[in-house]
Amino acid sequence: MDRVKLGFDKLTIYKFIWLVGLAIFFFASYDFANWFTSTRRDVGSIFLEWERSIPLCSWSIVPYWSIDLMCGLAILLVWSYRTLKILCFRLLSAQIICTIFFLIFSLKFFFDRPKLDGLPGLLFDILTRFDKPFNQVLSLHIILLVILWDFYANYLRGGWRCIVHILCLLIGLSVLTTWHHHFCDISTGLWVGCFCIWLWPDDGLSPLKNCQLPKQYVWSSLYFLLFLLLFSIAIYFSSWALWLLWFSGAFLLVSVNYLLFGAVGFQKQANGHFNLAVTILYLPYFIIMWINSRLWTFKNNPVDLICDNVYLGRIPSNNTLHTNHFTSIVDLCAELPITQFNGNYHSIPVLDMTPLTIEQCQQTAKIIEKYHQQGKLLVCCALGYSRSATAIIAWLLLTKRVSNLDEAITKVKVCRPNIVITTKQQLILTECFF
Repeated sequence: MDRVKLGFDKLTIYKFIWLVGLAIFFFASYDFANWFTSTRRDVGSIFLEWERSIPLCSWSIVPYWSIDLMCGLAILLVWSYRTLKILCFRLLSAQIICTIFFLIFSLKFFFDRPKLDGLPGLLFDILTRFDKPFNQVLSLHIILLVILWDFYANYLRGGWRCIVHILCLLIGLSVLTTWHHHFCDISTGLWVGCFCIWLWPDDGLSPLKNCQLPKQYVWSSLYFLLFLLLFSIAIYFSSWALWLLWFSGAFLLVSVNYLLFGAVGFQKQANGHFNLAVTILYLPYFIIMWINSRLWTFKNNPVDLICDNVYLGRIPSNNTLHTNHFTSIVDLCAELPITQFNGNYHSIPVLDMTPLTIEQCQQTAKIIEKYHQQGKLLVCCALGYSRSATAIIAWLLLTKRVSNLDEAITKVKVCRPNIVITTKQQLILTECFF
């Protein structure tokens, strides 16, 4: 069992962010899918005739509700960031897949549930206020149950494990005995739940990491999903939520940049700034990316000396520039502006989460070699972990300060331990210099 490498406080912050983010996404997407389906006139039902004999068990609403507690508790119980990420990616994937199915293959529950009294009746009434009978084909309840059952089975031992097994069986039956789902929803839900576990396996070796599509297509798809989500929320809630159209428009532009235009779509100027129109268009995205850059690096040094006056770091603040007195900056960040800087500045914008090309590796290596001879040089990107680290590794290889790629990566990692050089980026560096 891998132990947390992040500090307790930082892991707790990530748990809170994931918990709140998933809750907001769940209610927004689920409510929107139900509302949209309720406006259609062609919504049918699929069920088997023997399902008419399934009794309505009012008490089963209690285990039905319990999955919400299990979901929140699972996020709070995780012991490492890797485990948290795997669990939350599974839950997020489940919600995305279900929302798509609810919108495209709209079906509704066929039977009419009678009015119930007492506490079960109250719980049913609360549930039906947002859980409309249009969430069929896939049972999100079953999908979440599969994911959470797998988590708790690995987390708990002894008697607690047996209790969880019994509770999970009751939850699985409750989707039928509360008259919320038909049998076909359960079978398809089981398959999708297992698919989400397959997609994000415990060893972290997700098939997506070996996806043959270029990374920019993957990120374009993710930003397009964010655009659709925010656009849907804005249209559905209207009023104050219409401000989210600004956010959705920014994410749509980012998606198009990853798909078609590349880094040039951000139109970062030669001085590292953005003109007013571009700033307004992308402002929500710029703010989110700046906050993200600080969250990921707030426990690390803003900059670290690698060797020979060459420093590696994140996009610098005014305080960082004032403290270090850099003579030159080589900036590989496409999505964030540089603060006012009066020394030598060179921008080679590269999209976040994408590798540098052979040409960019050679270009940045030569520029670093030119500028570091004139004084302190900062090579930066949003975090100072990948794009800028790759540039310095390219410089070390070009100038023969190291004998091979592994030595170059190790040299940089000793000074800034959190750098990430992907396998694809390593292949590009090897092709470039060997």
